[in-house]
Amino acid sequence: MSPAPSLTFRAAGWLAFASAAAIVFSIAASQILLGASLAALLLSRQRLRLPPVKWPLAVFLLGTLLAWLASGHLGAGMPQIKKIYVFAELLVVFTCLRDAKWIRRLFLVWAGFAGLTALWGCVQFAGKIHEARALGVSVSGFYNFYVAERIRGFTSHWNTFSAEEMFALIMLASFLLFARAPRSWIWLKVACGLLIALAVLLAETRGVWAATAAAGLYLLWVWKRKVALVAPVLVAAAIIASPAPIRERFRSIVQPKQVDSNQFRIVVWRTGVLMIEAHPWLGLGPEQPHAQFQQWVPRDIPRPLPDGYYGHLHNVYLEYAAERGIPTALVMLWLLIQIAVNFRRGLRTLPPGRDDRRFLLHGGIAVVLAVLAEGFVEYNLGDSEVLTMFLVVIACGYLALEKDVAWETYSGRL
Repeated sequence: MSPAPSLTFRAAGWLAFASAAAIVFSIAASQILLGASLAALLLSRQRLRLPPVKWPLAVFLLGTLLAWLASGHLGAGMPQIKKIYVFAELLVVFTCLRDAKWIRRLFLVWAGFAGLTALWGCVQFAGKIHEARALGVSVSGFYNFYVAERIRGFTSHWNTFSAEEMFALIMLASFLLFARAPRSWIWLKVACGLLIALAVLLAETRGVWAATAAAGLYLLWVWKRKVALVAPVLVAAAIIASPAPIRERFRSIVQPKQVDSNQFRIVVWRTGVLMIEAHPWLGLGPEQPHAQFQQWVPRDIPRPLPDGYYGHLHNVYLEYAAERGIPTALVMLWLLIQIAVNFRRGLRTLPPGRDDRRFLLHGGIAVVLAVLAEGFVEYNLGDSEVLTMFLVVIACGYLALEKDVAWETYSGRL
């Protein structure tokens, strides 16, 4: 019989749980709690643990440091170096949250917090409608009025808000489809899911829409393939029946308007490719694609540049390659694929029936698919909130593969 954990180690676990839960509504609170958890963990002298992907992760972080040191812009690159601290979330969650019931509770707390944040986002959307009417904006003009300043919940940007809600929605959906005995308070869980889904829709972040669709299709496919085959038809019907601003936003994916970001993304992508061609091994250095952007813009692109945000390359693969070199970008891709492969292998070892491990592993794969899909149009893992939630999901997925965590199975139906 193993000895009872020390009070310091238990405190580290409580703080790790609080840090992982708080990220949905406050990055500051989450990072303060992360620091406290890490300090308590070190004081407890318990063995530090990392998932099996620690080696590709270590190589990625080493590549980041080498790119920073070789860039000649140490001060400018410090924001990305400081962000290495966020990866401690993986360490504290995987080391401390080794109790199945607390892992389960964490994602239910995510659903609750995300539901409240979604509710506030819906209030913000109603406020936008009221503001547009007060300014005399027509129904047809609401799209242009809204798309440049969308709802953001308690975050600083609609991209962050949308990605956070998406992760919470994916894990809640996986819980409802695969977790052990999820029937208690199911009406509240479903209500939170519908509210979160509405907020994702109203935020009109197209990359998150595509990522949510990819993750949702995967979850439905492994749950009931017939439902997965019907789902695209139902989504298409919902788009056709949706209000005009939502339909216009979907149409803008292939028929952009002046206010849409399609044209400026082509500019940043082409510019990123030139950066990578000139610096394939170590890149320009962290933060340098932004700092040096103007000097790398292809000469055949007319000025002024299309409206848009030029602070990064709006593609996680191009951004990592331009900042840190092609090898480091490939290591990150290796890391993401390895996570999905490990989770898929773990699923094959589970007994039939509902199981909390099943919901964590399927949810983890769905989150990886969402990150990969959204990464084509956004530098999603460059956002500390998004990165933190991703690391929490991955840590809990690997905990589902651990032998020293007790899990229960359930053979009943939802």
